[in-house]
Amino acid sequence: MIIRHPEKINKPSCLLQKKPKWIRSKITNSQNFFLTRSIINNNNLHTVCQEASCPNISECWSKRHATFMIMGDTCTRACGFCDVMTGKPKLLDPLEPLKIAKATKELNLKHVVITSVDRDDLSDGGAEHFLKVINETRRLNRNTTIEVLTPDFLRKGNAYKKVVDADPDVFNHNIETVPSLYLKIRPGSRYFASLQLLRSVKKINNKIFTKSGIMLGLGEERDEILQVMDDLISAEVDFLTIGQYLQPSVKHYPLKRYVHPEEFEKLKTIAKSKGFLIVASSPLTRSSYHADEDFSKMKKLRENQPQCHQLQ
Repeated sequence: MIIRHPEKINKPSCLLQKKPKWIRSKITNSQNFFLTRSIINNNNLHTVCQEASCPNISECWSKRHATFMIMGDTCTRACGFCDVMTGKPKLLDPLEPLKIAKATKELNLKHVVITSVDRDDLSDGGAEHFLKVINETRRLNRNTTIEVLTPDFLRKGNAYKKVVDADPDVFNHNIETVPSLYLKIRPGSRYFASLQLLRSVKKINNKIFTKSGIMLGLGEERDEILQVMDDLISAEVDFLTIGQYLQPSVKHYPLKRYVHPEEFEKLKTIAKSKGFLIVASSPLTRSSYHADEDFSKMKKLRENQPQCHQLQ
């Protein structure tokens, strides 16, 4: 039996809270769901949908949408909220760029989202591999837009520039939570390093849409959430996602509360007023949830209403 989170074995157990009625997901097209699963399995690929136990997997796969997770299924970090397996990763698969490109073509994706585990064991954090995946995906899918959800490349110098040089349409890096919770939630990361990454991407290429997200229900205060919004606006982030934290197991960081949909709507209104080009805020919102539709909206907003983002 594989132990997914050896670092959490000796942590106290925290009972899982019953999900409220507004957190439900369903299969809308079972044929497409199994087709998506077949394409992913046949190409020996990993998805964050599976590895992170995403609540939207049924809905997204039923629409033939999947978020590819590159560089293996094992992460070198041990975030308190995440269900991705922790441990010593395997060697990079040199054929993975081609596999991702082929799967993107088989699924006929107009917009593809590519994320990864953290690879602190690699000298560049996996930036070169990201570049290869982006380039190969674009070579075989000329009309597909590409969104990346990257690690923070902490202590990897300018390695992140390789990803920027590959010119993805969207560069996403999640801030995840408020600064006061970082030592408990993201002990291997640094809040201001994540902010600086997003800011740097925009400085290098302001045509790339930047995106970030936070989770609610971890014990954050309202004024802390608003401060994170301000910090992301100062980093010229275009797109903010706000979703509900769902505790993966009794050994993960305990859920403090379920946030009502009305509160998500209020935060969405506040975030829009602060200057984000687009905001997705709901209990089931995740980084790549409806990413294709949101990208189309974001692109039109920039083309038709360039003045709507106060820092552009």
